[in-house]
Amino acid sequence: MKKHNFSAGPAILPRTVIEKSAEAILDFNGNGLSILEVSHRSPGFTKVMKESIALVKELLNIGDDYAVLFLTGGASTQFFMTALNILGDDETGLYIDTGTWSTKAIKEAKLYGNIDVIASSKDKNFSYIPKGYSIPKDAKYLHITSNNTIFGTQFHNLPDTDVRIVSDMSSDIFSRPIDINRYDIIYAGAQKNMGPAGTTLVIVKKDILGKTNRKIPSMLNYETHIAKDSSFNTPPVFPIYVSMLTMQWIKENGGVEAMNKRNIEKADIIYNEIDSNPMFFSPIAKEDRSLMNVTFLLHDSSKEDAFIAAAAAAGCVGIKGHRSVGGFRASIYNSMPKESVQALVNVMRNFK
Repeated sequence: MKKHNFSAGPAILPRTVIEKSAEAILDFNGNGLSILEVSHRSPGFTKVMKESIALVKELLNIGDDYAVLFLTGGASTQFFMTALNILGDDETGLYIDTGTWSTKAIKEAKLYGNIDVIASSKDKNFSYIPKGYSIPKDAKYLHITSNNTIFGTQFHNLPDTDVRIVSDMSSDIFSRPIDINRYDIIYAGAQKNMGPAGTTLVIVKKDILGKTNRKIPSMLNYETHIAKDSSFNTPPVFPIYVSMLTMQWIKENGGVEAMNKRNIEKADIIYNEIDSNPMFFSPIAKEDRSLMNVTFLLHDSSKEDAFIAAAAAAGCVGIKGHRSVGGFRASIYNSMPKESVQALVNVMRNFK
């Protein structure tokens, strides 16, 4: 039976990427060694790192005033590493709280400076993106979580401000075009749209660094990793390699513009079914619904197990909602084909 992987992460990867990765595990570039055992300083992997950085810049239209890094520690390390590197003792970082991951980012950033939470959607269980708040013009940066994997909301427009933005894009990086000039830092854990868990993409404007007058441990200093081309210590070779293959796949399939069009089409299919099927409903404000993580509920919650069983029987796996919110979550990242979304919709119709 064909499996339709709706897992939120580690998430679906293009089939061709998996096949090429499997080949490289056995024999990388025909040199008789596995990608799992080649030196990170070998010519073969040095080429992989350079191409990965070049692909990030090409896909997101990034200039040389930004550094592209492949680090470790996940987005969770970036929650504090961003503030540690750019927030001075007498400066303020602004945060918009839209769910679990932004809440964690706020907690970690408070260790390194003054943090002001200027808006939150906690009052309605993070079911919308806040609007109508004021943004102090003298802030160092404004942090947002662009897509909220657990609750299923997404920023479809950036806040109206001249304050520079720091963004956690772990679950929607490469899913749509961005205006890089609005950002000082973008970070993203790989395990959604880019590759397997193990590496974290960081895009940082170089001229904002080295200005906090703070002693920063070498491993937590962006300037360390920029100087060493992401190889200050041994980088996660295999996740970076798979990320490179995934970015090649995105490029070959039309780039982020094409991904965005496909993602809108897929989301429309499932949201239309949720809105028209009397068994289901979405708790998320329509204008803030995520194109990556579709969250929905049954009006009769006692039937949840039965629906999950029906979905599994049709090969649809990974749809159980996060333990903190319950219900269902269909993650429809870049490499999720439209046919898989339709398979889940068919289950919903038959369940009705």
